[in-house]
Amino acid sequence: MTNQPYEPYEGYDPYQQPPGQPQWGYDEQQYATQQWQGQTWETQTHTPVQAAAAPEAAYLPPQSYERPYTAEQPQPQPQPQGQPQQPPQAFATPAPTPAPTPAEPDAGYGPATLAGNARVTDAQRARLEGRSPIIEPGMQPALLTALLGLLLAVAAPISSYALVVPLVVLQAVTAAGWFRLNGMWPARQGIALAFLGGVTADVAVLVAGRDQAPAAILGPLGIWVLLTLVLQLRSHADPDTRMYGLMATVASSALAIIATGYLGADPDAVSVGAAAVAVAVLARALPLPAPASVVVSLLAAAGAGIAVGGMTGLGAKGALIGAAAAACALIGHRAASYDYPSRFVHFTAGVALPLTAAAPVVWILH
Repeated sequence: MTNQPYEPYEGYDPYQQPPGQPQWGYDEQQYATQQWQGQTWETQTHTPVQAAAAPEAAYLPPQSYERPYTAEQPQPQPQPQGQPQQPPQAFATPAPTPAPTPAEPDAGYGPATLAGNARVTDAQRARLEGRSPIIEPGMQPALLTALLGLLLAVAAPISSYALVVPLVVLQAVTAAGWFRLNGMWPARQGIALAFLGGVTADVAVLVAGRDQAPAAILGPLGIWVLLTLVLQLRSHADPDTRMYGLMATVASSALAIIATGYLGADPDAVSVGAAAVAVAVLARALPLPAPASVVVSLLAAAGAGIAVGGMTGLGAKGALIGAAAAACALIGHRAASYDYPSRFVHFTAGVALPLTAAAPVVWILH
């Protein structure tokens, strides 16, 4: 068996010309199209088509065919000598955002919310911590109370008409402060109604005289309670709101009318009581523990009652009037300090309620 030289397959050479055809040059060969025997498939529709004849074949642009996927992994590209190859980084899940920690107690802010950081008042923090939500008005409202009390004490011996001026101021501040203390603001109609009741009682006492003061005070009180009830029944608010407004308006009107007791009491008793309230409120505002502050306030008021009573001729009775007026004033002071009072409450109810609460005692004990 002789070894024959290897002859390449003629159809394998793309540039091999079939016999009987003229020889093409290089420029003509690069534009010749390749003929395939049999059937071929279009890559888009996968429908079998017959190959066109060579003379009818037109120039077709070169097509690129994607290589089939193989399991072989691509070889890593060589890295420069000075740069070490970095390992591939996996997709790491983002670390969870740490939950916002509550603010420190000294910061004065509450935990973060979607609406922002809400300011936490001292009363709210006290309630959250289980303490009493009581905020004392402080020294500035106490100074205003003392000033208004001294005006009452000085104007009482002069005349009833002189006493009406600080009394009207007291009634106006009482009406506004009580509504704001109950969370009802603005309540212009209720404030105006309560203030008008106090002014009506003042006019009735001035017309009837001190001897007829009980009837002049209790008459407007009953009329204003009935008037408030009728107005609230005509309201179109829901029953709970009407009941709440009724109670607030009746209480505010009653306090404004009861303050007229200073106008119906003896001028000397008014001077003793107003001076005792002024001293008691100032002593209560001192930075002392609450029990000690209450005791100091009562003792100071009794001492002021004795001093003013000695100047007016009441003598030892002034101590009783002073101590009783101070006890009622401390109750009003406590009411103005309860349940989230605002600065406006402190400068209205905190100023007026101590003097207003002491008016019935001064009127009864004169």
